[in-house]
Amino acid sequence: MSAVEQIRAALPDVARDIKLNLQNVMSESSLSVAQRWGVAVASAATSRNARLQAAVVADAREILGDGAAAIVEDGLAAAALMAMNNVYYRFRHLVGNPAYAQKPARLRMNRLVKPVGSKVDFELFSLAASAINGCGTCMEAHERVVLQGGLTEDQVHDAVRIAATIQATAVSMELAAV
Repeated sequence: MSAVEQIRAALPDVARDIKLNLQNVMSESSLSVAQRWGVAVASAATSRNARLQAAVVADAREILGDGAAAIVEDGLAAAALMAMNNVYYRFRHLVGNPAYAQKPARLRMNRLVKPVGSKVDFELFSLAASAINGCGTCMEAHERVVLQGGLTEDQVHDAVRIAATIQATAVSMELAAV
């Protein structure tokens, strides 16, 4: 049994829908297998649940084999960058003071333009992390780039479904028995 399957099996009964959704989003998708697992890695890292992150990374490495290193590294890098960018750009948006939009971010983001793997895939991983972190500005920007890069709205939708389900899995793992 895979590491993610072990976590899925251990989820409490109140998370039955999450158990089913996790199985479905990771097996049926318009995304390539590599994209699916990159989104899952970025989402698990963004969820801040170490056990879930370790399980997703382990399964990604097993399933993707030789191609796993770039996907895992880019997924983790996307989560790290979005942890910073989502706070910064969400602040600028929510405060609503146009003066902040005129100020340069002066935050290093080189990995966005030079990922280890595909630029479009890195943007997709960043979109998933931004959806979990709730940054509308970043979601709009990453969605635009992935669509311009040739991905479809169905693929964006599937990436966000994975992100939502991974986040729900992390929450479900922490639920106490009632």
